[in-house]
Amino acid sequence: MGGLKQVILYTDGACSGNPGAGGWGAILTYGEHSREYSGGERETTNNRMELTAIIEGLSRLKYPCRVEVYSDSAYAVNAFNEGWVEAWRASGWRKADGKPVLNAELWMRLDELTHEHTVTFHKVKGHADDERNNRCDKLARDAIAALGRQDPQ
Repeated sequence: MGGLKQVILYTDGACSGNPGAGGWGAILTYGEHSREYSGGERETTNNRMELTAIIEGLSRLKYPCRVEVYSDSAYAVNAFNEGWVEAWRASGWRKADGKPVLNAELWMRLDELTHEHTVTFHKVKGHADDERNNRCDKLARDAIAALGRQDPQ
């Protein structure tokens, strides 16, 4: 695994209302190079945007990498670090109470991506002094604002 390139991915999701208009932001960094990405949906939830940010960031990698993911979403980070995703996959994407996992299609896609790359998840404190987390939050909120500027469908 020593040959894999080391990439840092910062992500954040936001929602105006929950559910409501939502946005996501991601910053991919490799060495001295960084790229920013963002997008939004008119009717979504904060958790969906948090997961989408990670999916969008990982999806942009062209070959397997070692990825350090930094997110302020306990929902996303704990699902991997506490083994929830493995348990959900083993149970056919059902929770311990037998109910379907919320956002299962996003979890399944994220699970696939974490098998294409070597991914480590880190929880960061949101709305604090982490410059890249704050930048991702701004990207997500700007994406929500951009939705409001578009003509209704």
